[in-house]
Amino acid sequence: MIDYLPEEAPSLEAMKILDDEFQGAVPNTRVMIQDVTLQEALDFKEKLAAIDGVSDVQWLDNAIDVKTPIEMADKDTIESYYKDNNALFSFTIRDGDEVAVTDAVYELIGEENAMSGEALNTATSQKMAGSETMFAAALLIPIIIIILVLSTTSWMEPVFFLTAIGVSVLINLGTNVFLGEVSFVTQSVAPILQLAVSLDYAIFLLHSFADYRKTTNNQEEAMRLAMKQSFPAIAASASTTFFGFIALSFMKFEIGSDLGINLVKGILLSFISVMVFLPALTLMFYKWIDKTQHKAFIPEFKKIGKSVIKIKIPTLVIVVLLIIPAFLAQSKTNFTYGIGEQPESSRAGADIIKIEKHFGKFTPMVLLVPKEDIAKEDALVQKIENLNHVSSVLSYTNAVGAAIPPEYLDEEITEQFFSKNYSRIIIHTDTKNEGEEVFNLIETIQKHAKEYYGEEVHLLGESVTLYDIKNTVKEDNLMVNLLTVITIAIVLVVSFKSLTIPIILLLTIQSAVWMNLSVPYFSNSSLVFVGYLIISTVQLAATVDYAILFADAYKEKRKEMPALQAVMKTIDEKIFSVAVSASILSTVGFILWITSSNPIVGSIGLLLGRGALLAFIMVVCFLPAMLLVFDKWINKTTWKANFYEEK
Repeated sequence: MIDYLPEEAPSLEAMKILDDEFQGAVPNTRVMIQDVTLQEALDFKEKLAAIDGVSDVQWLDNAIDVKTPIEMADKDTIESYYKDNNALFSFTIRDGDEVAVTDAVYELIGEENAMSGEALNTATSQKMAGSETMFAAALLIPIIIIILVLSTTSWMEPVFFLTAIGVSVLINLGTNVFLGEVSFVTQSVAPILQLAVSLDYAIFLLHSFADYRKTTNNQEEAMRLAMKQSFPAIAASASTTFFGFIALSFMKFEIGSDLGINLVKGILLSFISVMVFLPALTLMFYKWIDKTQHKAFIPEFKKIGKSVIKIKIPTLVIVVLLIIPAFLAQSKTNFTYGIGEQPESSRAGADIIKIEKHFGKFTPMVLLVPKEDIAKEDALVQKIENLNHVSSVLSYTNAVGAAIPPEYLDEEITEQFFSKNYSRIIIHTDTKNEGEEVFNLIETIQKHAKEYYGEEVHLLGESVTLYDIKNTVKEDNLMVNLLTVITIAIVLVVSFKSLTIPIILLLTIQSAVWMNLSVPYFSNSSLVFVGYLIISTVQLAATVDYAILFADAYKEKRKEMPALQAVMKTIDEKIFSVAVSASILSTVGFILWITSSNPIVGSIGLLLGRGALLAFIMVVCFLPAMLLVFDKWINKTTWKANFYEEK
């Protein structure tokens, strides 16, 4: 996750200084070996250090002289490393080699011992990204085919839809090679999201083609007319999604940019595929569609509009009562900023529980301060040692002694504590890696360090990175949401040539977004902030299409009939199309949630699945009521509305 922080983030600056000044890095992994003596633990430490990619193995012998009776040493220090005959080692795994190195460590420690840490989380996420995406796709494609078969009258039409979009998904995945690398979130989410969001384009075109075939025997002429007729709807749908995803690419926390660029690429490729490849494919094989016709499995929705209109007043009242609490609640949700905790059912999750049972929680930090007065460093170390949740501190002053001048000792001893310009202090804490507790501790350590050394202090570690992510994404939130709403509003104004319709459509979908994001607050659960930020953009961009489809049909029918009749007829005709799109997007979301062990991907899936359902309900129930209430305003604020007027 640290790869996606902006370059000016304090923890990134601290990492650069650490890399330049010292050989070692911040410990990112812990291993617990059970039932060992001190000598056996020292032997194991050597084996661990011998693994390629493992460095800076820290244990009890780094804090005290284990050749003397350990009963004489500080009990808290000993129990940070050795307790109940269990030895706990902390070390660093080389960046980029997490999968290979953690596999080698597992081979060394066997099933009975345990490993945890940031590097293991990264390795687990990398392993799961590919396999879980394939598993999700294997579940998803048959379900989408079933939905499409139920919604069409040909066995071959779903194959054409999926082929056109599938080709663009594969090309999009292939073009990632030019980006160099993509995040595991993008790898897990983008292909499936692209498929779900852009499948509508293919459905629009082929349905239009089927309609025009009834008026002409010339298949090429029917396709030409279908392309001309469906182009505005497909272009408007693609534009709203395109600009929504563009907004993500402006995030300072670049995991949003990584996903945004990938999805923008995907939408463009899907649009080109539907407007260029699908017409060619259809004209070559349209006879297959004719030969595989079947009866409609789902009857037409007649008189459902009449039923919906009957509940227009209760619907308006319920939404008005919910919208303000939902808006306030979604901004008060408890957030997490990292990958999150591993599930208990996994080896990594079970190992965390095993280690914490004996040694408690563990979050290491490294504090770099200017290499100045040893007495000043000693005073700071003592102050940090007395802080709540600090279990131990490893520095020159307490490992060697403030009274011993460093120049009298071998370089092997001093180089782990001093560089040319800095002193290194390793702080072990017993907090979670993120949350109010550890973030307050970070601020306190920084405050104390600055009292002694001014601004020339640097703190780093997993929790410090998450603290920086928190500060970065909070800035992103307002900017991304505003950019999404403004760009989609502009597309809607241009598409409808109206001032009122875009406001009604945005209010309908944005209300669904707020309701969706308020659920974690009311259920007293935390939400991964990256998921929150992405979904607040993606849900608006992806589901506003339902509202566009509905409002466009209403606008056309309103030219021929009164408002009430136009609304009822629009519901009867368009509820099925909206239901198909919403069911596909919702299914995609829930399958991502079910299949992913990664909390970020899982939260995006759950929010997407629930959001698509809420958007469907709002478009079918709330939007018709709003169109009726503001019909006169729509007529006055729409260019060349030409609404029907009873004489």
